[in-house]
Amino acid sequence: MQTSTIFLALIILTVISFALGYKRSHAVAAGHGGIKSLHSLPRHYGYMTALWAGLPALLILLLWMGFEQRVLHSLVLASLPESVQSMQESQLGLYYNQIVSFATGNIDSSQLNADQIGAASYFNSLLASGRIIKSALVFVIIVFGAGLAMQRIRPSFRARNNVENIFKWVLFACSFIAVLTTAGIVLSVLFEAVRFFQVIPLTDFLFGLEWSPQMAIRADQVAASGSFGFVPLFVGTMLITLVAMLIAVPVGLMSAIYMSEYATKRFRTISKPMLEILAGVPTVVYGFFAALTVAPFIRNLGESFGLNVSSESALAAGLVMGIMIIPFVMSLSDDIITAVPDAMREASLGLGATMNETIRKVVLPAALPGIIGGILLAVSRAIGETMIVVMAAGLSAKLTINPLEAVTTVTVQIVTLLVGDQEFDSPKTLAAFALGLSLFFVTLLLNVIALYVVRKYREQYE
Repeated sequence: MQTSTIFLALIILTVISFALGYKRSHAVAAGHGGIKSLHSLPRHYGYMTALWAGLPALLILLLWMGFEQRVLHSLVLASLPESVQSMQESQLGLYYNQIVSFATGNIDSSQLNADQIGAASYFNSLLASGRIIKSALVFVIIVFGAGLAMQRIRPSFRARNNVENIFKWVLFACSFIAVLTTAGIVLSVLFEAVRFFQVIPLTDFLFGLEWSPQMAIRADQVAASGSFGFVPLFVGTMLITLVAMLIAVPVGLMSAIYMSEYATKRFRTISKPMLEILAGVPTVVYGFFAALTVAPFIRNLGESFGLNVSSESALAAGLVMGIMIIPFVMSLSDDIITAVPDAMREASLGLGATMNETIRKVVLPAALPGIIGGILLAVSRAIGETMIVVMAAGLSAKLTINPLEAVTTVTVQIVTLLVGDQEFDSPKTLAAFALGLSLFFVTLLLNVIALYVVRKYREQYE
């Protein structure tokens, strides 16, 4: 039985367990004077039975899926001759992959020797036996869990408390997994970045003014050591982000104020979904728009005023990126402004304030935390954008604050460094992880500043 089939059967049996627990609670209640004799509602007994049956079986299934390939790998390699087991790790991995490919029908036997064909047959037998054991184990756990839960159903049993405790631990596990995932991402980037800084000094990276990661093959070639200065990439990223924010924040915030305070219900119902459609447009479409329409328009406009405008400029990328980010600022700001209690507006208007004064001095201060959160999300989106920058701003790492020149960003260089067949032992490839770590700290710093501003502003209005 395939894993997907087992999972579907697990869901069906869990639903059946709920129905049995629900029916069992009614039967128990009928013998003790009715539903009022039960500590919890009948559905709580059904939930308890379903959780006791399905949750352990699901955990076993997930653990099986996580360790199945490792166990198969160990058992199959253990069955091979000693001469094969003594191979180098890379050769042994290729040898095993050929066995698995033949066992799954991806290659024919002409590419394998007799030992591999026998190992593939052994692999299939282990896989078939494992499926049978897995199916039986999941079924037994579900039946045992459901039966144990149904035996516990009685008027004095606190089924609701039991269900709430289980959900509390499930939520804790989910949050713990999220924390572990974040820590794993940071540590994986950190370890590779440390390897980079063992080759390139940290000071050269943070304060270097040139970025040229191309490493020479021979020591006698020009630029054999490369240049890994982070400053041009950081300045380019901040320049494009600044241009985008100058477009997105005013337009998005003003749109949110109009939508929440001035627009009629009919106009809001029609216009807000239309504006939010912009958030669903793929970034590559914005990139084409920037490269084919906005960039030539800015270049022609600049030339008419006697300005030297590059065909790929930070201004073109920032303008289009700002248009792309408008829906994020508008939607989040609109939601938080709408959530401000009407009693605050009515009290302000009742004291004689105008609508304009009410918005500036009552509504916006109350909605400030949400607005800052929306702006922070927009900044993070702008910093992490890649496609628009590649197509409209170029790949040239120039240290300039002139928005009419071509620049590049940190994310674009990360993609450039990791494209193609790369060895993770060269500074050129490891530089991508150093850039990622730097971007992480920049985003973290933005969050800290935002929290400080929000707390300081709250103290003035609470």
